[in-house]
Amino acid sequence: MSAQPFGTGALRLSGHAAQLLGWRPAEFWQATPAELAAALAPPADAPAPLSRADLTRLMEHDHA
Repeated sequence: MSAQPFGTGALRLSGHAAQLLGWRPAEFWQATPAELAAALAPPADAPAPLSRADLTRLMEHDHA
């Protein structure tokens, strides 16, 4: 496994934080790695994705 340079990883993560969280550079650099990971993680109570059966049922109902 080859490690990427710190600057490359920081640039990538700061871009994610800006686009997904609306963080400015100062907010990114003040956050700890754990805070960044928690902010980017999906919510623990996120609903399950729509199943294929549910999608089919909805489509049949829509076209009935």
